[in-house]
Amino acid sequence: MLVNFDSLDDTSRVWIYQSSKSFSNEEIEIINSKTEDFIENWTRHGDDLKASYRVVYNQFIVLAVDEKFNDVSGCSIDASVNLIKQLEKEFNTNLTDKLNISFKVGEAINIVKLADFQKYAKDGKITSNTIVFNNLVNTKADFDKNWEVTADKSWHKRFLVQ
Repeated sequence: MLVNFDSLDDTSRVWIYQSSKSFSNEEIEIINSKTEDFIENWTRHGDDLKASYRVVYNQFIVLAVDEKFNDVSGCSIDASVNLIKQLEKEFNTNLTDKLNISFKVGEAINIVKLADFQKYAKDGKITSNTIVFNNLVNTKADFDKNWEVTADKSWHKRFLVQ
């Protein structure tokens, strides 16, 4: 069952998928339609899941499930990954590469390989004040407070020049 993202409990589980490219407005409309259809029918062994999603900065797809309502199962998680894989194919992008790191320069979202991020940090192009996206957050509360933060407040800080 699709609900408003903001109405989900703070303990709701989240998954963040970052695209290797920015989505067009037309692509966002298709993503919204397919994701809403998916969530409306998303179940765990026949039981509804209370869930929502967001597309942020035209580049991140955030799925969320309120596990106080019903826990997700391996099969239901697999179903959501299948949706993401379908979107990857349809829009010729990568949404599942966990070795891509995203950060902001001004208003621009940059996504680079981990090795490049490390090099930029070593060269001082990434600093403690650089805004990074911590895609490892796993609850809605964490997403709201700790997803888009400065590098010194995230796991990214290990790469910063001290």
